[in-house]
Amino acid sequence: MFSEIDWSRHWFASVRDAASRIDLALPSVVAPFCEQAAALGLVNHAGQPLRFVPQADLPEGTAYEEFIGATGQVPTRDNLHDFFNGLVWLTFPIIKRELNALQAAQIAQDGVGKSRGPARDAATIYDENSALLVVRDDAAGAALVDALRNHRWREAFVERAAQFGPAAQVWLFGHALMEKLVAPYKAITAHTRVVLAGDDYWALDDAGRRAWLDRAEARRLADEGLAKGGFTPLPVLGIPGWWPQQDEAFYDDVTVFRPKRHAA
Repeated sequence: MFSEIDWSRHWFASVRDAASRIDLALPSVVAPFCEQAAALGLVNHAGQPLRFVPQADLPEGTAYEEFIGATGQVPTRDNLHDFFNGLVWLTFPIIKRELNALQAAQIAQDGVGKSRGPARDAATIYDENSALLVVRDDAAGAALVDALRNHRWREAFVERAAQFGPAAQVWLFGHALMEKLVAPYKAITAHTRVVLAGDDYWALDDAGRRAWLDRAEARRLADEGLAKGGFTPLPVLGIPGWWPQQDEAFYDDVTVFRPKRHAA
């Protein structure tokens, strides 16, 4: 199963370091995830040590997010979906902790119910399908963000391609998004959060940038909360350099690179 993952792909860069510390030859990822969480001193929002446990440990009728918030235990199956979830916990633990705190608080307030409600919906989208786009906080960065938000795809991905790398960096966060990208197809689209960063971020190496982003985005979640309107769509394979056939015809495909809908 894990042999299907091509770790050389750009989109797995976010979790590549964490994956390198997991022994995939073992019969289950639960124990190595626990070892790594303990080595990093990870805790949930209540300060309880974070541990990974088999899915069967989740009591019937208890919400997954509620259980993590109450016990620090992350129910985990040995499949791609939960494998990537564990890697994200090891990579962005402060964001994951804050997301879980938001979800647990909503459950405590409203109960589980038949629908999650807008706050939990937004947190679930973030957890499952998000990307974090870090953009240099200057005029060129603002112009790139404006092009993306308004679906001016050719401007964003072709005319401003040189910004990706030195002044714009995409970190995948959603574990379902990563699972889909094991077998990539053109229409895969991330719900993207834009993070503006000054020179302090761009002066760091990748490990430093991950830690900076983990702290900054978790602080933003704590301060602002979440709403579904806070995301912008990003066709992942359109990111410059992330797919080999990024020619004129590639970006002309309006089934993927859709124009912005304007209210009537």
